[in-house]
Amino acid sequence: MVISKRVEPTLLTDQVYAMIHEAILNGDLPAGSRLRIRDLAAQVGTSVMPVREAIRRLEEAGLAEREPHKGAVVKNLSLKELAHVYDVRRLLETEAARLGSQHISAKDCDRMQAQYELMRTAITEERVVAVLDHDEEMLSILYGAAGNPVLVKMIRDLWQQCRAYKIVGAKARLEDRDDSLWRYQEELLAAARKNDAVAAASISDASLADASDRIRAGLAAQAEA
Repeated sequence: MVISKRVEPTLLTDQVYAMIHEAILNGDLPAGSRLRIRDLAAQVGTSVMPVREAIRRLEEAGLAEREPHKGAVVKNLSLKELAHVYDVRRLLETEAARLGSQHISAKDCDRMQAQYELMRTAITEERVVAVLDHDEEMLSILYGAAGNPVLVKMIRDLWQQCRAYKIVGAKARLEDRDDSLWRYQEELLAAARKNDAVAAASISDASLADASDRIRAGLAAQAEA
């Protein structure tokens, strides 16, 4: 990872955390990357203490873990762990889509539309991280309309935990020209504009069921191997 921005030695821990956190979510620090404290401190221009504390917070957030003989690394979820994450996502996001679509305003639907169009542009330009960013922003607008910030935070935390997998999955679907990158979102936007809670919940469930099936197919392939 290369961090171009030079910062002052008095950089606070939350700033160091934000920079490393962004590098993980952008794929600059992929799963399994070692988080060497002194190297990171040199790159961001601070002492080791804020970096050490930032890594501890990343571990608490489920984005980093300790490995023998390596120290802290960016966490890599196994397919089995991913299957569990997606099962929980399916429960939470289906409900969030249902509730959000009941209460979302026309103005927020327009905001969803803007994110959807940015996502389609990113797909055309094959900018994987931007595809995921706009997708998540679009969904956040819908879920936020439910009026339950705790629900949205729980969903966002799960997105972060499986971000490395989402990057790999989105790359594969871009290569295959798989329309599931945008088809479900287009249908979800249409359901939101109609305040159709039943359709929104069904579309959300189908989208996550599709992702879960791909993970379980990977698990089956691992078992055969």
